[in-house]
Amino acid sequence: MFTPDLPPRSQPQPGHLYDLAVVGAGLAGCEVAWRLARAGQDVLLVSQALDHLGNLYQPDLAGVSFPAGSLFAQVAQEIQPHTDGWVFHRALKQRLEATSGIHLLQSCVTAISEETGRVQLSTWEGPTLQAGRAVLAVGAFLKARLLLGTTMEDAGRLSEVAYDFLADDLQAQGLWLMPAEASAAARPGTPGYEVRYLSLGAGELDGFAVRRFDHVYALGQMVGGVHSYASVLQDAARLAAELGAS
Repeated sequence: MFTPDLPPRSQPQPGHLYDLAVVGAGLAGCEVAWRLARAGQDVLLVSQALDHLGNLYQPDLAGVSFPAGSLFAQVAQEIQPHTDGWVFHRALKQRLEATSGIHLLQSCVTAISEETGRVQLSTWEGPTLQAGRAVLAVGAFLKARLLLGTTMEDAGRLSEVAYDFLADDLQAQGLWLMPAEASAAARPGTPGYEVRYLSLGAGELDGFAVRRFDHVYALGQMVGGVHSYASVLQDAARLAAELGAS
């Protein structure tokens, strides 16, 4: 049985400076936020929809292999023998909500900048968020267009809206974003679809660090190349170690 951590270490107010802000709460974002919060950091995890935390590109865990020691592997083990994706999502969300040091926020980040040694995140709703460092982990959502048969929608997954404003902001700051594609196979009760989106060009990165910023990093499908659930979670663990997680 899952036992919650201690209560959160802080109660953020407007103007609060987080140690780390993570934009995007898919595999990469949830994993790096969880690892750094457990290492004692004050972490803001921003998702456009809290009901989509840790969503997978399939409706169940069939054929999925998560790295040992990852948040996702632990939650998958906890819910056995269930393999339903919604059961998994609920358990993952419960674990994140109960992790001391993680502050969940449902919002849309539209722009990112640096000033006086801190990262500032502008939001669709208006308030500016501040952190010492930030991780961009928005997956296949930068200017994403989802193709389902003859239908196209501005989304990175079914019914999950794309990050158009953030993509426009990054391009306006001179970052090179290159086209990429991903697909989700059809399964019983769930149609297959394709997603076309933008990711950071290789020249924009030094490892996980975004070269044009001093304290901004990128993970997952924001970074070009071929990715799997396992590789994304392994990269999140490596970045967390770089940022201070043991």
